[in-house]
Amino acid sequence: MSEHCPQCNSESIYPDREFFVCADCGHEFSSAESSSTEPAVGDGLIRDAFGQVLSNGDSVLVVKELKVKGSSITLKVGTKIKNIRLKEGDHDVDCKVDGVGMMLKSMYLKKAN
Repeated sequence: MSEHCPQCNSESIYPDREFFVCADCGHEFSSAESSSTEPAVGDGLIRDAFGQVLSNGDSVLVVKELKVKGSSITLKVGTKIKNIRLKEGDHDVDCKVDGVGMMLKSMYLKKAN
């Protein structure tokens, strides 16, 4: 298979119905997306779990239940977070959820329309 994951550039992908799935990062994509002219990972852009580019001020949805360290708070799947701020580093999204400031990884978020 000559396809590569557009998110992590891994060759460890497998077909799942009409999509491909990366075994390394879990990214789902169509064959058209993998051959697009859009810049690849490493381009300095911060992307969500599905490869969409995030910007300051975007709204996002949580795609995985997240336990907040040092707290009894759990972010449920589908929680909408408004007005995010992008930062450098491992936890690249700075935001407030119910008035509590926190840093999240973009890989657990989906850009809301």
